[in-house]
Amino acid sequence: MRLFNPIRAMWRKTRVHLRNVWFLSLPYFRSEERWSARALLLACIGLNLGMVYVLVLLNDWNRVFYDALQNRDAVVFWEQLKMFAMLAAGFIVVAVYRFYLTQLLEIRWRAWMTKDFLQRWTTHHIFYQIELRQSLQNHDSMNGSDNPDQRIQEDIQQFTSDTVGLSLGLLDALVTLGSFVGILWLLSGGFSFRAEGYVFEIPGFMVWMAVLYALLGSVIGHFIGRSMAPLNFAQQRLEAHFRHHLMRVREYSEAIAMDRGAEFENQSLQHRFKQVVGNFMNLLKVQKRYTWFSSAYGQAAVVFPILVAAPRYFAGTIQLGELMQISSAFGQVQESLSWIVSNYSRLATWSATTHRLSVFFTQMETLRAISFAVVQPPSADSPTPTDLKTAALTITLPDRTVLLDDVVLQVRAGDSVLIRGPSGSGKSTLLRVLAGIWPYVRGWDAQHQPLAISEAIALPANAVFIPQRPYFPEGSLRNALSYPNAVGSYTDEQMKDALVQALLPNLAHQLDQVGQWSQQLSGGEAQRLAMARVFLKQPSWVFADEATSALDEVTEKVIYERLLLMVMRQGGALVSVAHRPSVAVYHQRLWQLVNVSEGSIKSHVLQVSH
Repeated sequence: MRLFNPIRAMWRKTRVHLRNVWFLSLPYFRSEERWSARALLLACIGLNLGMVYVLVLLNDWNRVFYDALQNRDAVVFWEQLKMFAMLAAGFIVVAVYRFYLTQLLEIRWRAWMTKDFLQRWTTHHIFYQIELRQSLQNHDSMNGSDNPDQRIQEDIQQFTSDTVGLSLGLLDALVTLGSFVGILWLLSGGFSFRAEGYVFEIPGFMVWMAVLYALLGSVIGHFIGRSMAPLNFAQQRLEAHFRHHLMRVREYSEAIAMDRGAEFENQSLQHRFKQVVGNFMNLLKVQKRYTWFSSAYGQAAVVFPILVAAPRYFAGTIQLGELMQISSAFGQVQESLSWIVSNYSRLATWSATTHRLSVFFTQMETLRAISFAVVQPPSADSPTPTDLKTAALTITLPDRTVLLDDVVLQVRAGDSVLIRGPSGSGKSTLLRVLAGIWPYVRGWDAQHQPLAISEAIALPANAVFIPQRPYFPEGSLRNALSYPNAVGSYTDEQMKDALVQALLPNLAHQLDQVGQWSQQLSGGEAQRLAMARVFLKQPSWVFADEATSALDEVTEKVIYERLLLMVMRQGGALVSVAHRPSVAVYHQRLWQLVNVSEGSIKSHVLQVSH
């Protein structure tokens, strides 16, 4: 029974893999592009069948052509050359259009899948939720949710290419097998042998030899190359981690240079690349062993059918043309049966890619289904809240440590609130909850029954959240200033006025200048550009998280006075997180987060004062 355990394990993995392939493939062929997708797929299948038909004709041509050579029949020889020219022309036409339509199917499928994955990844801030979860996991674990950029850019391309290529290749192998196995059965004749006084006859001997040859090759090839899939998986993961760290060094280049951290980063990068090389060498060893086997297997297949059929040829039972036809038919049958051997390395890569994509897709769907902490905007028929109100909230860290428990918040229009507390007490997290991006929060009604977060938090419309470290897209300054709205949403005069209000008059005439604004601006300039974005949008409610921490007190005073004037004029409110005492004078109310310890449990309470 132990002998069959590896076979059972392989079958279980195959079933899981095929289920994942079906799970990832079906949406495209049921999408809005289903008719063009199905038409392309049917065209590719038809061309593959046409290719097999041409090969069958060429196999029959082999017999007539080589018989003409053996019989020195010049008339038939030249006729067969004309026939070959027509068959070759047909083969070329089918091959070209099969390649073109297959590539067209792959790129259209990839484009649709990429669009679909991007939509899922960005909807409801799933990209942020994944990063939060990833921070709890071991980044060296074998999962498919790390490095989403690689999943979307590289794995989708690999998946669509391998799925189309391998599926059509398998279909081609099955049709070729069905077309040539009958020919080989008729041509190979029977094989007789005597044992213990009895004569045994094996019909279609060459067919059985092809089956035995391919079966042994497939089993041996699997046991030699079975570690390719996990090594391929690990290689892609390590390559992605190495690339990610390179990107981080570029992103934080100034901070690293100021900290004299170049040597540390060099050692870290060298270590990560050493892991890449180490895993690649292990993969290379397996591929080397498999190449030894597959090369020997392929070369032996060239002469094997001739060796088996040679006794009949030398006995005069068959002609040279029939021998060549047997060799050609055997090659087609053997190659069809050896499809796994021929594609084992690609199958291993396909398996790893499919696993990563399916895990990534499942995690995105799980996060969306749970509907973590998404503050839904009010519907068209419901009244728009004018104040910020929450039910009793319990806010935790990802490891379920309670930050704030039974917190009820209320901010009225015209208020200005400052949130203070020690580092790590949950000030920024409180703003993330209000913004609807922090998933680790629960709401309770008066009877302590759970509420949906959209019911537990009422957030007024036209609210803006300002992070301590703002983000600016690459491109022109007008792109960075109008983000995330379209560039045409504002006039040049509005943009210039916003820059002047944010004390950046020197940038007012650089709206079309292209740059990497997140890196080329100083911390203070970046925070003022973020404020210019707020002045441009003219929101009613502003939530600022240490939004002026990099500014001097004089600049901070001007910015806050203008910010307060704007929100009061709009009939809204200002809520700030800040450590500086100087910020307190611009706020009427104070929310103080205070440490509370009960035994080994540490949390914080919110004290409200004026």
